[in-house]
Amino acid sequence: MASKRMLLLGGHGKVSLLLTTHLVARSWHVTSVIRDPSQKDDILSKAKDRPELVDVLVSSLEDVKSPEDAKSIIDQSKPDYVVWSAANTNSGAGGKGGPARTQAIDRDSCIHFIKAAASTPSITKFLLISYLGSRRNKAPWWSDEEWAAAQEVNNGVLKNYYPAKLAADESLTAAVSRSNHPQAIILRPGSLTDDEGVGKVSLGKTKARGSISRADVAAVAAQLLDSDVKGFRWLDLLEGDEPIADAVKRVIAEEVNCIEGENIGDIIKDGP
Repeated sequence: MASKRMLLLGGHGKVSLLLTTHLVARSWHVTSVIRDPSQKDDILSKAKDRPELVDVLVSSLEDVKSPEDAKSIIDQSKPDYVVWSAANTNSGAGGKGGPARTQAIDRDSCIHFIKAAASTPSITKFLLISYLGSRRNKAPWWSDEEWAAAQEVNNGVLKNYYPAKLAADESLTAAVSRSNHPQAIILRPGSLTDDEGVGKVSLGKTKARGSISRADVAAVAAQLLDSDVKGFRWLDLLEGDEPIADAVKRVIAEEVNCIEGENIGDIIKDGP
């Protein structure tokens, strides 16, 4: 695939830093958005042999209050693809700054970027990193026990993060369903670990519980960005036995979509 320009939102997150390495290895240009200027060197170090491929844009996602604010950041970077890898979950259910900040970042800012991207013809792909339990209804391939466990987490430790993330997921789904632009991938990993990547995963209709290394999440995200994914896809992700390249080819060829079980009509009608 020809060189692409990427806008990476939440650029200093662990998955984002790992993803930056994969993107630079493809000779793609990355504009990494961060809040804290002191994080700049960490990002630039991921492209020490190709410094021309990485720019750092210091801008707080919390300050993005409208699609126009998001469009201003997009216009500065002129991306072909947008990746949302920001998450305010580090300090329990409300994240740093509590529930209000979680809503401001994980719901509102993300939705503003979705709307801005959907109105920008040059953006052809939007990848949003979500999480496995972000859904309203039981996945048909889950057991009742698995669904009950997922609901316990969503209504417990993630009681603030869950509705914010679900709103963003549904917004991206609705935006693409209404206009078929841009291509959209919602990558939904299980519990994240800092283990080394093994290059093998379970991608698609997975179990409801499990873990996956951040390194393998980043590798899957890069492979999906480097593949032709039509329309929108929800793709669940856990550690597994299938090589990443094979897993991505399979879910594309078989048109796997983990939105199955959700009411797509309501999402399109009611999505922000």
